[in-house]
Amino acid sequence: MKIDENQFFREITLRICGSLDIEKALWNCYLYITSVIPADELILTVYDPGAGTLDVVATADNKGGMNRADKVPMPPDLQKQLEDPSKFPRVRVSHDVYQDTIVGLVAERYRWPDSSIIVGRLIIEGKFVGSFIVRADGKNRYTKEDARLWSLINEPAAIALANSLRYQELIKLKELLADDSSYFQNELRRGFSEEIVGAQFGLKSVMDQVLKVAPLLTPVLLEGETGTGKELIANAIHNFSPRNNEPLIKVNCGAIPDSLIDSELFGHEKGAFTGATSRQRGRFERANRGTIFLDEVCELPLHAQVRLLRVLQEKEIERVGGAEPIKIDLRIISATNKDLRKLVEENQFRDDLYYRLCVVPIRIPPLRERKIDIPALVEYFMRRKAKEIGLHFIPKLVPGTMEQLVKYDWPGNVRELSNAVERAIVIHRGEPLGFEDIVGIKPVSDETEDRGREAADLSLKNMEIQHIIRAMEMAGGNVEGQNGAAAILRLNPGTLRSRMRKLGIPFGRKTKALYAGQNRSTGL
Repeated sequence: MKIDENQFFREITLRICGSLDIEKALWNCYLYITSVIPADELILTVYDPGAGTLDVVATADNKGGMNRADKVPMPPDLQKQLEDPSKFPRVRVSHDVYQDTIVGLVAERYRWPDSSIIVGRLIIEGKFVGSFIVRADGKNRYTKEDARLWSLINEPAAIALANSLRYQELIKLKELLADDSSYFQNELRRGFSEEIVGAQFGLKSVMDQVLKVAPLLTPVLLEGETGTGKELIANAIHNFSPRNNEPLIKVNCGAIPDSLIDSELFGHEKGAFTGATSRQRGRFERANRGTIFLDEVCELPLHAQVRLLRVLQEKEIERVGGAEPIKIDLRIISATNKDLRKLVEENQFRDDLYYRLCVVPIRIPPLRERKIDIPALVEYFMRRKAKEIGLHFIPKLVPGTMEQLVKYDWPGNVRELSNAVERAIVIHRGEPLGFEDIVGIKPVSDETEDRGREAADLSLKNMEIQHIIRAMEMAGGNVEGQNGAAAILRLNPGTLRSRMRKLGIPFGRKTKALYAGQNRSTGL
């Protein structure tokens, strides 16, 4: 039967370029091609030079079109041949598919019966990008006339493939953006950043280290007890870094079950395990070009430590069930409330991982070592918690309460103080706040123990701090004036301010609320 070449070209072009869904386009082509030449299946492939695979992206047969995602590895010698356009003709016929060095590997993958094929090599800008293949059951099914007809449709097939690939890439990017948007909205709802209270006083040395390390890509290990504010310091490092416009992804390593840790951190491919119904990116992949914060890194199981070590060494990850490494560029900040060196000695944490994470260690002191920050923290939490609860005013403290709060050791650190303030506001509801029934602060009745406490606080510096704070409380936070702290202490106001700066005692208009309600009638 004589075939009109113009009509053949027109029909194939309209059908294969008629839909961005390549499986639909291929199915429409199949319906027409079967009336012209022998055809039991159409196959469209893409060559991936990076992975060295020939990827089957779509097929069509009498059951319809189907998207595929099958990668067929090519031996190194065949990769070189595929990348050289001169090694193969643009169109070739194989009367026995299993004798074809390249498509034969695809045939083995799909266990085709003995078949004949016509292969059209798709070349774009001088580069081999894929193949458009027609297959018919049986050997010796195609003629030279069939091959000549197939050569007519190389260009429209290449255009359709390129358009479809770009369309699929746009769909994936849209899905990634939607996924990221949902993830970051959840992060924002959690309260992505908070004010660092004490940055100029008890945490000054910590903030000095933060400012030094933030512009670098060096891994940082934050060490400190539970509730000291390690997450806030991680926020500060990210915000002061050149990556502050990129994501900061936070992971609580102790909150993820061992069986899910690899999937959560590194992602998984569809079908990697029961319930993996779609590809899922992990936290490391989401943090690409940004920062990842690994809180409680000491809780990572050993198998996850091995994969994390590879991230630090090779700058790449591999999804669970995946076969290809994914390059990533990120900064790692980790935190621990345990002694990692001791865990290394006990073989519970890898020593090589420890030394890579602990390039710059930053110790965050517990609240009992920076009691100078307690007044500012109490004022900050009273403002914030009152707003959250819906009060239209800031509560006051029962006279003498601040001194008790400063004396208390706060084993739960800043988190315990925050919770105590919130409980006090809820219980007292508008009345001056007292904490005796909240945190168990009780006056010491044992005279011996009382003397022991006093002896522990008898350093000259500590006595001077307490002396100035008491004067500020009596003066209602005022340094100058007839009833100001300077007048009470019989000092020049400038001298007192200089001394307060040196000792790290807060003063100024913003700190007056710290001393309000603390004025006592007793002298110094």
